[in-house]
Amino acid sequence: MAEAFEALARGTEPLIDSLIRELARLALRHSFENEAVGAAERASGTLPGGRPITVAFADLVGFTQLGEALPPEELSEVATRLANLTRDVVTEPVHFVKTIGDAVMLVSPDPQQLLAAVLELMEVAAVEEFPRLRAGVASGLAVTRGGDWYGSPVNLASRVTGAAPPGTVLVAETARAAIGDVAGIVWSSGRAQHLRGVQDEVRLFRASLARVG
Repeated sequence: MAEAFEALARGTEPLIDSLIRELARLALRHSFENEAVGAAERASGTLPGGRPITVAFADLVGFTQLGEALPPEELSEVATRLANLTRDVVTEPVHFVKTIGDAVMLVSPDPQQLLAAVLELMEVAAVEEFPRLRAGVASGLAVTRGGDWYGSPVNLASRVTGAAPPGTVLVAETARAAIGDVAGIVWSSGRAQHLRGVQDEVRLFRASLARVG
């Protein structure tokens, strides 16, 4: 049996090698594109070809600890369920971009609609007793390549998500200004905060649904 397993492993090596090369190439291309966009922003002070967009990330709180408690197949099911819940709440003009491990990424040219979708996702996850989520939202100029998005609002939304307490939605000042005041949404007062990888302090506002009664 050991010899048979060894022969099987050797037989799959050509397939595995080509797969790993392709994945590595895609990862490098993504890294180069992201760096090129960042360099263009730094050089010109704006993003050539960029268009105004609002970006949101939502991720699972304590995913690492969850991975220690659950077998791999159940952990994968949790991530898949998050993607499915997100697709269920997303409608035009909000677009589901991708999953990134334990997180989902959404974009929209309409910041109000994007925030509404994120808040709805938080509500649905709570009702269905899904592991707690946290989310971050930012607006700015970004470019799209191959279905993905690049630019400062993408990076900022990711950093804001990392700073969000469990069960909350934090909104960067750029998105807060774009969203304005919306009926049914309650805002906390903004507070400036240093975020990893962001040079200047960012004012963050907590958004939540108004409770009736």
